[in-house]
Amino acid sequence: MPFGPASLLNMPELPDIEAYIHALEPRILAQPIQQIRLACPFLLRTAEPSLTNLEGRIVRGLRRIGKRIAIGVEGDLWLVLHLMIAGRLHWRAPGAKLAGRQSLAAFDFSHGSLVLTEAGTKHRASLYVVCGEQALQSIDPGGIDVLSSNLNSFRDALTAENRTLKRALTDPRILSGIGNAYSDEILHAAQLSPIALTQKLKPDEWQRLFVATRDTLTLWMNRLRTEAESAFPEKVTAFRKGMAVHGRYGESCPSCGEKIQRIRYADNETNYCARCQTGGKLLADRSLSRLLKSDWPRTLDELESLKRR
Repeated sequence: MPFGPASLLNMPELPDIEAYIHALEPRILAQPIQQIRLACPFLLRTAEPSLTNLEGRIVRGLRRIGKRIAIGVEGDLWLVLHLMIAGRLHWRAPGAKLAGRQSLAAFDFSHGSLVLTEAGTKHRASLYVVCGEQALQSIDPGGIDVLSSNLNSFRDALTAENRTLKRALTDPRILSGIGNAYSDEILHAAQLSPIALTQKLKPDEWQRLFVATRDTLTLWMNRLRTEAESAFPEKVTAFRKGMAVHGRYGESCPSCGEKIQRIRYADNETNYCARCQTGGKLLADRSLSRLLKSDWPRTLDELESLKRR
């Protein structure tokens, strides 16, 4: 697998969050929270209402807010979990111990404990406790829900500023719940370049992008929900079998057979097929292109010729 340790985790996105919620509903809905145990005080980002105010209250609803999970209890109080990149949820036996540095919190119910863990040393996951719908909405970054939007509202949101498609798709202020992994899959399905500018797209390209976004999210949401019916999603990952391009650098494109390419930046990768998405042109990795300058191959043919030298 062509990833270093920092690349093995991606932030759970819309299909993953929906799978968590689907798995939690039969386990905690209509059940009282017996106790909330906090192993890492830095996880909690609010002071009022206090966590003890939620103990003994019955769970009345679960909701996705962008890439966050909101658990509503009696009295219009909400627990809002943001897993960030390395946070994960686990369903354990009642009263499960919080052992090791990765265990941050447990939410105890009579028949099981929901445990939050976070890999690595940088604890970025967060927990908010808020009261009322207005406070809950204040946490929402504001991106539109693609699955309930139409083509016009989708296009309006993405063209408010002239951004690359990759950046626009993953901006939580523009679209709700899409991140690095599923944006790669969406752009491959739409046969569009990740660096195409939103204000330069043609009508047929907008139609392809809108359909690909809805279809890709629906496909994976349904698939992961089905898996969550048989077992709690313990191993949420951005690199899933059946993905077309994400996490498949160097492997064959399922559509044309060409090798999947990538752009690397920080701890992220953008994976794409040059043949299907960029007319055969390679997108220069910024860190490498500064070094290689004119020697950076511009097409697949040039890349193959370099390999043969």
